[in-house]
Amino acid sequence: MPETGASPLPQASPAHSPLFRAEHFVWLTARVLEQRLFAYHFLHGDADPVETALDAYRNADGGYGHALEPDLRGPVSQPLHTGHALRVLDAVGRCGGQRVERVCRYLTSVSAPDGALPAVTPAQRGYPTAPSLPVVDTPRSELLSTGPVVGLLHANEVWHAWLFRATDFCWQAVESLRESHPREIRAAVTFLDAVPDRPRAEAAADRLGRLVREQGLAVLDPSDDSPAEPHLPHDYASTPDSLARAWFTDEEMTRSLDFLAAEQQDDGGWPTRRSHWTPSAAVESRPIATVEALRTLRAYGRTVG
Repeated sequence: MPETGASPLPQASPAHSPLFRAEHFVWLTARVLEQRLFAYHFLHGDADPVETALDAYRNADGGYGHALEPDLRGPVSQPLHTGHALRVLDAVGRCGGQRVERVCRYLTSVSAPDGALPAVTPAQRGYPTAPSLPVVDTPRSELLSTGPVVGLLHANEVWHAWLFRATDFCWQAVESLRESHPREIRAAVTFLDAVPDRPRAEAAADRLGRLVREQGLAVLDPSDDSPAEPHLPHDYASTPDSLARAWFTDEEMTRSLDFLAAEQQDDGGWPTRRSHWTPSAAVESRPIATVEALRTLRAYGRTVG
């Protein structure tokens, strides 16, 4: 049976299913990494080729670079690249072992004095970078970059000394939020969905849900006029078991998933719903968004093919 909030799409012939159309788009436009991820999630592919493709972005310091996160170009390791790498490893069940031990050593080396992560370190200076990610000499720690990393490491039961202070930072940041923006809230959700103290996480998530609704950070009716870069319920609760699912009614989630399903474009891919500062980032981001959209629809019981 579909999860709550789901209303399966009508059955389509395989040649016209969302998955078939997306597959064509992925083979046509995606990087090798997203091609391997698509094959893993939807074509019974193995995890080993995903890891091999991800290795191309790994540096000797244990971090990741080389535009793994499309908004940061250039070869140098950055926390945002490394968080992206952990999402890939988590998605294929390989977030552990010596590889992640090296990642944690890298995270330790680039952390701010409070033990948490900036979004961009000064090593990025001189390389093309999105205007929304300024490079400064002494960057401050951010929940945006630290929360997802800490959450993914906890989700995979990774224990490393770096986690202790970083987890404390995330708790303080999440529980002190009074105003925020959608990407920061999503980072908080990734942290709260996995941190071991479940009662505290549930209480913090309940407060964040009220904040999201009070500040209009989620578009609850996509048929209305939406902001330039809208965030919908499924953007916060990408799976039904996320704490953020309780923030939205069944009707709101159904509308959100209907909107997501309808966003598939004529070429088979999904848009990213945010402006891009360079054509290369736009091209590389859409296959990432396409794999995420299909995974979200499938998680809620929608028929994708």
